[in-house]
Amino acid sequence: MTGSPHNHSADTGHVHSHDHGHSHVPAVTKDNEHNILVSFLVILSFMVVEAVGGILSGSLALLADAGHMLTDAIALGLAYLAFRLGRRKPDAKRTFGYARFEVVAGLVNAVTLFGIVGWIIYEAIGRFGAPQPVMAAPMLIVAIIGMIVNLFVLWYLTRGDTEHVNIKGAVLHVMGDLLGSVGAILAAIVIWLTGWTPIDPILSVFVAMLILRSAWGLLKNTLHILFEGAPANVNSDMVIQHIQDNVPDVASVHHVHVWSLTSGRVLATLQVQPTAQADIRALIKQVEHELETKFNIEHSTIGLDLEGDASCSLENPPQLNAAHIGHNH
Repeated sequence: MTGSPHNHSADTGHVHSHDHGHSHVPAVTKDNEHNILVSFLVILSFMVVEAVGGILSGSLALLADAGHMLTDAIALGLAYLAFRLGRRKPDAKRTFGYARFEVVAGLVNAVTLFGIVGWIIYEAIGRFGAPQPVMAAPMLIVAIIGMIVNLFVLWYLTRGDTEHVNIKGAVLHVMGDLLGSVGAILAAIVIWLTGWTPIDPILSVFVAMLILRSAWGLLKNTLHILFEGAPANVNSDMVIQHIQDNVPDVASVHHVHVWSLTSGRVLATLQVQPTAQADIRALIKQVEHELETKFNIEHSTIGLDLEGDASCSLENPPQLNAAHIGHNH
């Protein structure tokens, strides 16, 4: 919905200006969606093959790599669902749409990964105490095919928009799984040449550590977003300093809150106190421009503190002295 700003000051003393001409959803190309979907189907299909191969050959390293491929499939599936759900328009109950679906799903994914790592380590400890026979030839064949699959998916994913946050995450997952496939190949070669089967659980633990690293990073990121944490590249002090240094006619900046709605989508609220000679509309537009270009903040809500004593306290909200001008990107 677009139109002229709407002013409501008769009863409340607040001025609200909302521009709804911009979408809250980042642009996603059909190529991105198609690349993610094809990669997901390829990874998921071979994950099943690798799991069966690990069971038949007796290789824990293959099973661990299959677990790692499962994490890839989940990541790719979440990326695809995020693209699809991102098309849904916000409504009265979900004013930001379904943008946080991928964050909640990512949290579930992280917890699942910790469970997979625990199972791999438990099995590896058991095999150190009681080594089991491993069929090196089938293990080697499946591991080589797995490496080829990962190389194909890596190439296919990088044909699209590699700057999109979901594509970047998927590429990192596949690169990690490629290392797991190389580890399984090395384990198969060692067993084939020497018959030393402990190399299988040793390398399975190595793959488990790769999964654990991904799981820990995912858990930290999702919890940080759910706790409304500021993105790594911006915090309230940086915003205050930058606005005061780069926007003329700003006397002060305060009550700054910066957080991520989901990965790659940053929001902010703040109050600015203009000088007496300030052009209010020009001031607001410049603040918005600085927030967007410097910090990639796509949605900002800016409050005008006209008397220098506005408050954002929940117990003592701003009264007649504050004019709020919100702008949606």
